Amino acid sequence: MLLAAELGLQGVRPLVLERHRVPTGESKAGTLHARTAQSLDRRGLLEAVGRTTYGSVSFHFSGMFGLDLGAVTDGGPSIVGSPQAWAEQVFARRAAALGAEIRRGQEVTGLVQHDGHVTLTVNGRELAARYVVGADGARSVVRQAAGIPFAGTGARVAALMGDVRLLDPYGVPPGYTRTPRGWIIVWLNPAGHSRLTTYDFRAPHADREAPVTLEELQAAAEHIAGRPVPMADPRGLSRYGDAALQAETYRQGRVLLAGDAAHVHFPWGGQGLNTGLEDAFNLGWKLAAEARGTAPDGLLDSYHAERHPVGARVLWNVRAQTALADPDPAVDPLRELFAELMRFDQVNEYLSGMISAVDTTYDVGVPGAGRMAADLELKTAGGELRLAQALHGGRGLLLDLAGRDDLVGTAARWGSRVDVLRGRADHVADALLVRPDGYVAWTSAARGHSLEASLERWFGAPDAD
Repeated sequence: MLLAAELGLQGVRPLVLERHRVPTGESKAGTLHARTAQSLDRRGLLEAVGRTTYGSVSFHFSGMFGLDLGAVTDGGPSIVGSPQAWAEQVFARRAAALGAEIRRGQEVTGLVQHDGHVTLTVNGRELAARYVVGADGARSVVRQAAGIPFAGTGARVAALMGDVRLLDPYGVPPGYTRTPRGWIIVWLNPAGHSRLTTYDFRAPHADREAPVTLEELQAAAEHIAGRPVPMADPRGLSRYGDAALQAETYRQGRVLLAGDAAHVHFPWGGQGLNTGLEDAFNLGWKLAAEARGTAPDGLLDSYHAERHPVGARVLWNVRAQTALADPDPAVDPLRELFAELMRFDQVNEYLSGMISAVDTTYDVGVPGAGRMAADLELKTAGGELRLAQALHGGRGLLLDLAGRDDLVGTAARWGSRVDVLRGRADHVADALLVRPDGYVAWTSAARGHSLEASLERWFGAPDAD
């Protein structure tokens, strides 16, 4: 839904095919990390999606709390509490308001690529599209029909999750608990339903498709906890594993992949949802430019070039967390040592930057560029505003901080796609070129790299006279 909203913001009217007739209302994730929060802020959506926390936020790596996510956010949002189902509603409303057509109860069962379009099979009928983005989950029909390999490491952990009413709510410790038999994670609500998750390291699920019963979840919880865990009234029971898989390519012709269709992994740190949303922010403006016919050569391919390494790095850190989480007591000294290392500022910043994705950097060919532009406090002729506010329209932006008429004149040749904002702010560069996704494409501090070359690379040919 977020990708549809991003396309709509660019003036493209996408068609969304949703298999479910009505939203499920289920939320398997509820944490939006700092980079996602920053991106949403740059679209004016931050307040709508949930409750934002600034400053110090305690977080974990492999269930070991000790990270401070606020140490890497530079005063911006540290984390957002946002149930997945609610965020999806926010994005769906935004997409519809911007012209997206959302058809529910539409099941895609196949596709065929042609030179100029893709033919989808939807509810037994054929539908033509110029481009198709598969955001249809880990078992993506789009990915399989396009023949894109999905490779990585198989599961060895059996996880169960559900919302249950605990009959002895204080008999199980809340939060993350590791025992010699596995993990039990409880988000406790003594007066209602608690979210309970178990990680059993003995073997993966024999049948990933088998429905989960209350008895199975209770047996797993009692095995791991080593005590009775009476429960009743189950909701949203599910099973999953720790397979770490990634699509070999995020683009094959006119078919692209995003979210769980492109990468799946164990849910340490809630990184999966965030990585998928950042896929959408990266892809939206590029696919829109391709659809409008204004994209320079290679722009759409840069989606894979930029996001595939990010996804691979997430899978890598998640596999590391699972290895550290092994319940075997032989792993205890390693966890103790790792916990000590986490107290060092540099280690904290490294791990927090990785989990929150604020360390994401793209190779844009210009030294000092490629990171998300800081949310500068700007003083302009029209008043004060933050850089994030200037990006709400989803357009490219030349930020002139030093009265550089020469650079403003150059950017004006791309006026249909790039805005110019002149003002003052505390920054080392005279000017920055910021992409629609908020990342710096060019900085005047990079000697020998012309603004014109970066404008052509990311926005194509200048406007016709």
